[in-house]
Amino acid sequence: MKEDDGFRSFFVRGIFIIIIAVVFLFIGATIVVGILSVVNKVTPPELLKGYLENEEKPAVEEKDQEEETLAEGQETGGFLLEEFDNAVNEVVEEINGSVVNIMVTVKQTDIFGQETLAEGLGSGVIYSEDGYIITNNHVAGEAEDILVTLYDGSEYPAELVGADENTDIAVIKIEAGNLNDASFASIDTVKVGDLAIAVGSPFGLQQTVTMGVISAKGRDITISPETLPMVNLIQTDAAINSGNSGGPLINSAGQVIGINSLIIEPSLSSGIGFAIPSDTAVNMAEQIIEFGRVKIPYIGVEMGENKTDITGVYINDAPEGYPASEAGIKTGDIISKFDGVEVKTSYELFAQILRHDVGDVVEVEIYRDGEYLTVTLKLVENPVTQKNS
Repeated sequence: MKEDDGFRSFFVRGIFIIIIAVVFLFIGATIVVGILSVVNKVTPPELLKGYLENEEKPAVEEKDQEEETLAEGQETGGFLLEEFDNAVNEVVEEINGSVVNIMVTVKQTDIFGQETLAEGLGSGVIYSEDGYIITNNHVAGEAEDILVTLYDGSEYPAELVGADENTDIAVIKIEAGNLNDASFASIDTVKVGDLAIAVGSPFGLQQTVTMGVISAKGRDITISPETLPMVNLIQTDAAINSGNSGGPLINSAGQVIGINSLIIEPSLSSGIGFAIPSDTAVNMAEQIIEFGRVKIPYIGVEMGENKTDITGVYINDAPEGYPASEAGIKTGDIISKFDGVEVKTSYELFAQILRHDVGDVVEVEIYRDGEYLTVTLKLVENPVTQKNS
């Protein structure tokens, strides 16, 4: 009994202490609320109400901010896409009037040796407002008849002014005026990754627009052992198909940077096309308009493999009677620069030569016996094109 009385007494004392502690906490909280109420000049109920509202407010504000940010992101993304669409539309509208469809009739020989006529399709770009049009040699170079259809649907018969199989450039002429001639930009302004737009008539579907990027620059392809290599080509993934040949490859400013010319065999690849750089196309077109044919410049060297540590084009031979030997270039020299531009391969050297005209005087930097020398030479016509004159 005594032990039970002691336990009961201890339990009662514990309850009593807890009650006293709760009372003191309540009194303390009341005093704190009262002091804060006085400081903030509000009643205790108003103070408690404001605290609860402030607890909920950050969560609400955070949710509103997230929703607002999401809406702004969607609006900005939509705005950027719309602006991109508008920009591409403006570029296409600017170039469309300069792109033509070309239908040709060519002679072919069948298996029995009989000549027949066949039709072909291609594209072209208006070079001058008085009717000169740039296209490919393989489109119009051997045509018997040429019919050009402009953007507005009007048709004109065309005459072949001249063509060059080495660079695959041809110029045709229609009797029309006030045409929408295209604007051309140098390949030097083009960077890998830039936007590229191809316009033409693939499979006869006029004014077809495809878009991609500049996949690479400076591609070199040998088409035939009977022709010079095609150098400094632009590679693009913009879709180029049969009928696009001769049409323009343009940049984001609507300027022509190349003339579409080649595609890798469709069964072997997808999305690999090549364009002749505008610098080459324009130079060849100017020569054709002036002379009726292309005069490719020549320096008169035989190039070989460079097995030295010096960057440049190794000269196997510099035959007498040509500009290189007359300027003092010898066997074993290494051409490091042509007209101030560094060259590393024979293709790069040829690409720089194509930028010039017969009769141009240029400086050539060579490496010989441990030192760099600069010589001056005058370009003559390449025997390849001179033979075909």
